[in-house]
Amino acid sequence: MPQDHLAHYVLDAVENLPLTTLCVNERGTGDEQFPPRMLLGLVIYCYATGTFSSRAIERATYTDVAVRFLSGDTHPDHTTICEFRRQNGPVLAESFVQVLELARELKLLKFGQLTLAADGTKVLANASKHSAVSYQRAGEQIELLRQEVTQLLAKAEQADSAPLQDGLTIPAEIARRRDRLAKLEAARTVIEERARHRAAQDQPAYAAKQADRAARRARGEIVGGRDPQPPSATPAPKDQFNFTDPDSRIMKAGTGSHFEQAYNAQAAVETDSRLIVAARVSDAPNDKEQLAPTLQAVPAPVREQVAAVLVDNGFYSAAAVAAVEADGGPTVYAAVEKTGNSSIRQSCSYLNKA
Repeated sequence: MPQDHLAHYVLDAVENLPLTTLCVNERGTGDEQFPPRMLLGLVIYCYATGTFSSRAIERATYTDVAVRFLSGDTHPDHTTICEFRRQNGPVLAESFVQVLELARELKLLKFGQLTLAADGTKVLANASKHSAVSYQRAGEQIELLRQEVTQLLAKAEQADSAPLQDGLTIPAEIARRRDRLAKLEAARTVIEERARHRAAQDQPAYAAKQADRAARRARGEIVGGRDPQPPSATPAPKDQFNFTDPDSRIMKAGTGSHFEQAYNAQAAVETDSRLIVAARVSDAPNDKEQLAPTLQAVPAPVREQVAAVLVDNGFYSAAAVAAVEADGGPTVYAAVEKTGNSSIRQSCSYLNKA
């Protein structure tokens, strides 16, 4: 392998990290042991080059020269690799900024006039979309349950409080419905709070649009179109809550032809070294408001050196670009239009304008 190969950098970086808290297999079962630094380097390199499956990493220890180099021509099985990742998740996260600093010292990641490329992808939540309920549906179910509880209480007052059927009694049925009722009311409360939070976030953009239209009218310009509507703090009927994973959302997936219970994972990559310099997860269903937060996730020593950011049209909005480019921020090169076959037709840099 050439001396500038990524595997050499990963090896040097891992050797220089203070990793005294790494966990290893100490079950005493006679299983083969592997140096924790070797396993860390193996995982980092494979993830950086797009191999994420533990089984695929195990196969690569036989077939990929760079992986064989990092593993010392040994072959940890997929169970060992998976368990190492699970046990050392916090250590892997803490090592992120340290790897970037070492990249700077080794001249692999240049500092000054950096160009970043950012994008997002949907990651499935550990929950089914069928475990979700909409705001409207929750309200309908709450009303139905209240009626059923009232009916059951009335029947309980009858002298012949017989079981409804084998194994089911009126008190048990009332308790079950009240439990479901409490969960649905809690779900609607969460949805309402999200709607209020969303309205508060959208208020500055609405105020800016109103001020711009008012200023144009004051200058005698003709302002076409309808005035923007103020953000509503009332939930939409289809706003969702998932009982299994409340933090996740139903999002368009794949080509947009279907929906999944998911998260929106964001990453920013330095274009020359192809090092990932930021990674974060959002519950927003699209990327329209993710540009600034994703750049904010870049460690400060790197963020201060960023001169340009490349994004697709999913990130573009005038407000998002203005927020990033304000006060001498990096220039945003955003694809603002695409043809029917999804190829970019126009790509422009939108600078702050008075």
